[in-house]
Amino acid sequence: MTGLSDLSGLRVLVVEDEMMVSMLIEDMLEDLGCKVVGPASRLEEAIELANSAELDCAVLDVNLGGQPIFPLADLLRAKGAPFAFATGYGDAGLRDADKGSPVLQKPFREGDLARILAELRAKASPAP
Repeated sequence: MTGLSDLSGLRVLVVEDEMMVSMLIEDMLEDLGCKVVGPASRLEEAIELANSAELDCAVLDVNLGGQPIFPLADLLRAKGAPFAFATGYGDAGLRDADKGSPVLQKPFREGDLARILAELRAKASPAP
């Protein structure tokens, strides 16, 4: 498993509409040494952050108050920013274009988040 130092300084956009879940993810990220970008609870806010903030990767709630996150996923993919979906439905709620993307099954633990972030970091920064 990846050491915590491998995640230190990783800038992670958090998109989650449930305040308590968002706070839990933020706490986990901070424990892992990551820098939280956001969080965003609405799609428009998340898109604005994705366009303006420096980020290495993102954790995306699939459903923001009934609004699908897919426009942001498309934007991040076009920018080359890796992301993982966070959902209670596994990949069942994903579009065909998103099948195979990393998925954090809610509820998840810090170790699950660390594993996914290590995968995303590897995609974000090519090996020297």
